[in-house]
Parts: sequence; C-alpha cells; structure tokens
Amino acid sequence: MKKRIEFGELRIGTEAKMNLLDCVSKDWATAGPKVKKFEQKWGKLFNYKYNKALSSGTDAVMNLVSSLYDFGAKRGDEVILPALSFIATANAVSMAGLTPVFVDIKRDTLNIDPDKIESAITSKTRAVLVVHTMGVPCEMEEIKKITDKHELLLFEDCCEAHGAQYKDNYIGTFGDGAAFSYYVAHLICCGEGGMVSTNNKEVAEAVHSTRTHGRKNGDLYFSFDRIGYNSKMNDLEASLGLEGVGQFWKTYRTRKTHLFYLLQKTAKYREFAYFNEQPEGADICPHGFSVVLKDEKYNINRLCEILDEHDIHWKRNFGSTPTQHKAYEFMGHTLGDFPESEFVGFNGIHVGVHQYLSKDDLDRMATAFSDFFEELNEAQIS
Repeated sequence: MKKRIEFGELRIGTEAKMNLLDCVSKDWATAGPKVKKFEQKWGKLFNYKYNKALSSGTDAVMNLVSSLYDFGAKRGDEVILPALSFIATANAVSMAGLTPVFVDIKRDTLNIDPDKIESAITSKTRAVLVVHTMGVPCEMEEIKKITDKHELLLFEDCCEAHGAQYKDNYIGTFGDGAAFSYYVAHLICCGEGGMVSTNNKEVAEAVHSTRTHGRKNGDLYFSFDRIGYNSKMNDLEASLGLEGVGQFWKTYRTRKTHLFYLLQKTAKYREFAYFNEQPEGADICPHGFSVVLKDEKYNINRLCEILDEHDIHWKRNFGSTPTQHKAYEFMGHTLGDFPESEFVGFNGIHVGVHQYLSKDDLDRMATAFSDFFEELNEAQIS
C-alpha cells in the first residue's frame, strides 16, 4: 500500500533526541538554556540582531504587532495586511487588540499589492504587515517607500519564508521586525514554535516583555508594564529546533530541488495556471508548490480529486480572510471587495515539497498534475 504524501513530516534525529534527553535528565522543560541557544543560532543564520523565541508563529505575529503600543498605538488602531494569507495573520492582529485592515493581492505572486496600500492608510494606521506567501518575497523596496513616507512601522510575516532573499538581502531585514513559524510544514520544525527577529532594540524589548505577561524588563517579579501573554517557547521545542538550525541549508537545498523539479515538470502548463516561481531579483523559500488556475472553468475540484486519487495531501490557498471566512464576517465586507484574493481562494491549492520526499513521491506528484492538465488539453482540443 502506497504511503500518503503529506504536506510535511517531523523526523526527530539523533541531535534532537540527545537534546530532549538532556532536558529530561535535568528535569527542565520550560524556557531555559536550550531556548537561548536556539535564539542565538537562529540569529546567526541570517544576521538578525535580536531574536525572541515564542510558542508559535501566531504568537510571534501577535507579540510583534503588540510592540506597536510602545510606539504610541492605542487599542483599536489599525494594521494593514493582505486579504489573502493563512488566517493566523489576521487573528494575531485581532488578538493584540488592533484592527486588521485588508488590502488585496497580486494574483500571480499571492502577495500584497503595493499599489493598493496607500489608499488603505488612515489617521489610525500604525503599521503595514506584509506576508511572504508561499515563500515568495514581497516587493519590499516599494512597500518600504510607502511606510517611510507615512512614518509607519513595517513588519514581515515570514512564517513561510525562512531563508528567502529579496535583492540579496534576507527577508526579515527590511522592516522593524519579522515573525517566523516552526510548525511541521516549515523548513525548521520545533513541533510548534515561533520567533520574532528584529534589528530594532525597542521592538525586541517590547516582545521580550509581552511574551511573559508584560513583565517589567521581562523579569520574574510581579511588576507589569504592558498587557502581555504567555507566549514563551519551551526547551523541549527548542531541542528539536536546534537540530533544524544545524541542518538548515541542507534542508533548504533539498526542498529547493524538489520545488524546481515540480516547476520543471509543469512548465508547459503555464497557460493554465500560475505557479510560485522565483521572481527576478529574489530567492524564493521552498515552502510548498502552489497552483492557481487561471480560469474558474478549469475546475479546481477536479484537480483536488486527482490529487486525492494519488493520495497526495493538498491544501487550499487560504482564501480571502474578510470575505471567504465566516470568522471575519463581523467586519462587514462582502464577496467582491477583494477580487484577486477571492479568485485565488476559489482556484488555488498547494502541496508540500518537504525534505523527506523521495524521487518516487515527486514523480507521483508530477504525474497527478500532468493528468489534470492533460485533461484540460484534451478538453480544449475537442
């Protein structure tokens, strides 16, 4: 019986097991020396100055945007973000007591459209939060010009973009802070876990405090300067992450090979779909393989059926948060307000390219996509 091809896998290697045993032998599981070591090693990978480990990527975004209160933000102030991303981005802004203001995307990149940002800025806007969707870097130069012009903070949701570069600079270095996730689907896996990385000392100090209930200077005494959370990473999670950091570039290259293999196998079908290809001047993170059909009549449900027949785990391309998810109906948007995001939500899926895929797995995936696109070819000919 063939094994189902999952979006991601967790395999705990020798180093991680040794780290876990060390925690057990010392009866220490909460945030401690393993977390500090993980923060240091992660920061050295990409030259991020300050690194604060958290319990998830969602918590990383929530604590990051909560730093806005140190810059004068009030409850209910606004953060601009893309209408299309994993729901955690908007949820994190909402949980921080701020208001998400949605901006449509570009269909071919899945990223926020810089040309639509300025019209969303109001007197209550405090930051722009971009998302490097599917590991494709946003147009950071254009976006940075806008945030500088309007004196806004710029944050990056890099949860799907570990190691990606834009014009020879790592993502996460363009703004005032970046959030990362270490869920099983990502290049480094801690089981769960996240990180805020920043070169801004004030942001780092705020996150250091908010991740431990808003304690003064992050200390252990019951003196609280901010509204905060219980968002610390623990040493058990860091034990897994330390192994992932050490293997990062090997993992990156392997996943990149897998992504490019699928891109090469589907290159002749570009007339039917947008794929997450590498933009000029950028280095994409191999998070997954994305397919957005160019016409609704191509029938995304049929593609999903074929992937299911081949026992391949697929995921929807998120959808428009404010108009395609009931959770955000309260904001009063209606279908049609974010046409590009909605189109992708109706017509896009993605699959994994993780490092444990075999050549047979990749060939099965390529065959599934080929079967679907050849059906479209035949339908057009007839």
